[in-house]
Order: sequence, then structure tokens, then C-alpha cells
Amino acid sequence: MIRTRKSGSRFDRSAHSCLVALVLAAAVQPVALSAESHCKLGEMAEFPITMRGLRPLMTAGINGTDVQFVLDSGAFYSTLSPASASELKLETHYGPFGFYMQGAGGGRADVSIATVKTFTLAGVPLKNVDFLVGGTDFGSGSVGLLGQNVLHIGDVEYDLGNGAVRLMRPIDCRNTVLAYWANASTPYSVLSIDAPNGLDRHTGGIAYVNGTEIRVEFDTGAGGSVLSLRAAARAGVKPDSPGVVYAGDSYGIGKTTYPTYIAPFASFKIGEEEIKNTKLRIGDIDLPNADMLLGPDFFLSHRIYVANSQRKLYFTYNGGPVFNLAVRQRAADPAAPAQASSSPTNEAVPAVLHDQEAAELSRRGTAAAARGDLEDAIADLTKACELAPEASEYFYQRGLTYLQNKQQDLALTDFDRALALRSNDVQALIARANLLFRRGDNSRAAADLDAADAAAAKESDFRYQMAHGYEAANLLGSAIKQYDLWIESHPVDARYPAALNGRCWVRALQGEELPLALKDCNAAARGVQKSSPEFAKILDSRALVLLRMGNFDKSIADYNASLKINPKNPWGLYGRGVDELREKKVSEGQADIARAEAVSPHIADEFNRRGITP
Repeated sequence: MIRTRKSGSRFDRSAHSCLVALVLAAAVQPVALSAESHCKLGEMAEFPITMRGLRPLMTAGINGTDVQFVLDSGAFYSTLSPASASELKLETHYGPFGFYMQGAGGGRADVSIATVKTFTLAGVPLKNVDFLVGGTDFGSGSVGLLGQNVLHIGDVEYDLGNGAVRLMRPIDCRNTVLAYWANASTPYSVLSIDAPNGLDRHTGGIAYVNGTEIRVEFDTGAGGSVLSLRAAARAGVKPDSPGVVYAGDSYGIGKTTYPTYIAPFASFKIGEEEIKNTKLRIGDIDLPNADMLLGPDFFLSHRIYVANSQRKLYFTYNGGPVFNLAVRQRAADPAAPAQASSSPTNEAVPAVLHDQEAAELSRRGTAAAARGDLEDAIADLTKACELAPEASEYFYQRGLTYLQNKQQDLALTDFDRALALRSNDVQALIARANLLFRRGDNSRAAADLDAADAAAAKESDFRYQMAHGYEAANLLGSAIKQYDLWIESHPVDARYPAALNGRCWVRALQGEELPLALKDCNAAARGVQKSSPEFAKILDSRALVLLRMGNFDKSIADYNASLKINPKNPWGLYGRGVDELREKKVSEGQADIARAEAVSPHIADEFNRRGITP
């Protein structure tokens, strides 16, 4: 979700001229309705969607270069990240005074403006199109967000389960049910939605949690559905309630991160659908006009028609889990929620294939993978690979799905095939490198990272992943190079503190440039909440730096604070033990080292190879 705190008429004018051109240029394809209806429903444009995890990606063109955008119904305006604008060699200029963007977690970012000379959307070249530039890189290989200035020009159908989003043009459809795909055996729900208010064109309506009314916003760019802590409290659930577990931190467009939790609820109801005894993700999100974001997990499990022309939203249930409850940062997965038998369930339902063409099969396959329906995903992607054996992207997609299904050998074969077809594919190189690291083939993995380093633009967001890869291979100098490049290009990114901490940690492992490492850790610590697991990691890194510098008292203090948050961290326990032994606190030091070795039997070897001994 991206909002603005100040509106400006130039954006309305830019969007209007751009989208009038799109409407006039696009051929309107009629959609079949009942014979009794006078309504004519035309399709202005279809955006093919590929799911990369829970990110819906679409392809567009910027000045002749094909790029990918996250299709984001929660973004009021289309946006580029600063690093992507630089990579695409776009000139930027200041936005209106006082104009900034704010994300769901309360993070905010100043914006500049970039004017794209030729923006190609659905095959239509549009001239002199403005984009906002600012905030966090959007990940998954995307350059930015395609927002409501495009999606609100007519009605919009979200068919993510079949890999498509369609802009629709209704004529004489005021009283017609526009869930045109539904029949007598397919029940549908209808929801009243908010009228647009200036630049605020977000799609919002009413739902119920534990019988308590909440306002929801439909947000394909959210990364997952999340209920605000305030709304959860109104429904009787708080982070310290029974059965609630920490589920990792999340972030929006600015530097701010926020914790999330998985919590049990008696019911969630929207339209005619009600899920009993379910679980929802809750988080400390700041939503001025809503209590909950319904993210791409909800969209994948439903087909949704937003009738802006009627101020209504129609939806039907596709099958599969309604909410993605994967716990972030490698925490344990919660138990799957029990659902009412008459409502959506968490059992995956095989997709019905209407078209066997490779592109559609691949999109449906990635949508199935995003829902966790891996068998159907692999089947669809296999057919796509058979129909288009020279398309590297399909082998890469199937490789990711095999990896998700814990079939490493098949994943490696597919990554090999993808890279044989396109040797400079940065995403495939990084994916294969990570898999090779897991299998202990560090030399091949490092070669893949070197190839990715050569192929990626200086400003590329992939350098964040490459830094972690080089660190895993113990190629610490190369890891620092990647951190340097990423940090320089992403100063307002939500991951900026984590990147500073990563560079601090690598320097601490090396035992080199310790004053610079300390500076990085101090800056990282100022950018995160002091109760968060990320803060514990930063303290752990800084403690190792201080140990290296011989400042044992301060090192122990940082280890104490870090271990208070994460008491079973073997690096922290062992490092504090070394500090204590050097301070002649023999019994305390030996006890900490014993605790560390009980958690990780090889932790002493890790310290020894870094030249740190008790």
C-alpha cells in the first residue's frame, strides 16, 4: 500500500492524458453476458501476470526496454524505485513541496518525479508519462509499482489464479451482475466499495472479524493479508493473547519495519463467505482509512471484479488457502487453520485449464505455486516447458517450484537448462548459486555469483542477495563489494539497516576495517526498533567488533542485550564466553561456551577459523 499525504493536479492531468491514449488505442474485446442483459462489457487491455511468490509481476516497456512492475492495487500512483530510475537512466526532478509517500507500516519517503518519454503498456506506446520515484526497492526483479492511476480508468478484473488482470469497459451495465464468469453452480459475493476521493482511489469495503466490523482494502502489492493490531484488539486479540506467535518483521516503502504475528480468530467474514476458526496475520500497520489489507493471497484464492462504474466488487472463490500464513525469518510454521465446510478451505483445488498455450500455462503454474499447490504448478510448468523448450523463463520458474517442493536435483537440472538458454540471467544465476551452496559446491556457486556480478547493473537490487551469497561462501571481500554497491544505491530502502549490519558483520568476521564496521553497526542500530530480532542481530555484530577491538566490557554489554532478545544464539553465547574469559571471569566464560556448544556443536570451529580463541 502506498498513499500520499498531499495531492497535486499535475498527476491527475498526466494520468488522464496517458490513459485516454490507452483507451483510444486499445481494441475493445466484448465479453459474453446473458442474452437478457443490455449491458455490453468490453475488455480494454489484459495484463499477463506471473507470480513470483506473492508478487504479481507484469511486463511493460520504458523507452524501449522491457521491465517488470509489481501490479499494485494498493498504490495510488505508479512508482519507480530510485535505484531502478538510475539504472534506466531516467532524469528526475523534485516533486511538489511537502509531497511524500507513506506505506502500511508507517514508513514514509520523499519523492521525486521521472517522466518516461515512451511507456509501453499492453502493447500501446504512451508518451511522456510521469512516475513517482522514491522508497524501498520492490523486489522480485521489478522496477516499481503499477498503481491505481492505471487500474482506475475503468473496471478491473483480477484473475490472478489464471495469470491475468483485465481493464474492462462497461456500457449500460448499471444494474447488471458483473461476475460474468459465474454460473448457477458458482456462488458469488458482492460488496459495496468506497467512492474515489481525489487521488485516493484505493478499493475498500467492509468485512467482519469475530463479528466486529472492520474496513478492508484490496491490495495486490501488500505481500500478504494483514490485520492491524488496533482492529485485532477490537476483536479481542492482542500479541500476548493465547495462541499468538511472532511471525517476523515486514516493511513498506520507507525505512520503517514492523513486527507481525499469527493469531487465531473465531471467524472472518466478507460478503457471503465466512471462515470459521481461522488464523490471520496481524501487525502494527498504519492504515488511515482501513483496518486490514487483503493481499495477493486473497486475490489468488478468488476471482475479483472491481466495478468502479457501480461502486461494487464481485468475487468468487477459486479454491486453496485464503490467507498465506508463512512465518517469516525461518520461524516455525503455524498449524493450518480449521475452516467451515461451507466456506473456503485450506485444501488446494486443482486449477481448470482452459488454454494449453505455454504462456498461460506458465502463469497459471506460478499462481498455483504461490498458493502452495505444487503438484499442479509443476504439471502446468512442465507442459509450458514442453510447448516452448527454448523459453528459459519457464525452466527457471519450474526450477523454483521444484526447489519449493524440496526436489533439489530436478531444480538444479532446470536451472542448468535455463542458463544454457540464457547465460546472463541474473535471477537464475543467483538461484543456482544458492542451491549449489546448499549442496556444498562452493566453487561453482561462486562462479555463478561472479557471472551475476558481471551481468547486473551497478544499482541492481539483486546485489543484496549476492552479498549474502558471497558471505555464505566465505568470500568476504566480494560480499563487502556487493554491500557497498547496494548501500550506495538504496539509501532510503527498508533493508538499509540490515545491509549496514551485514557489512558490519562481514568486516567483524574478517577482523579488518573495524572502525568502519563499528560505524555501520551504530548506524544500523539507529534504524530499527530496539525490541526487534533485527536489533539483536545488530548488537551481536557490534559485540563481535568490540571483542576484536579488545573492548570486552562494551562487548559483553552488547551480547547481554542481544541474548536477552535471542537467548539461544550460539554466536552470542560463545562470543560472550570469550569476552568473559579474557576478563578473567572463568566460570561465567566456560558456562557460556558450554551453552553455545550445546546449541551448535561446531561453533568453536567457526570462531577458531576466524582467529578467535578463548
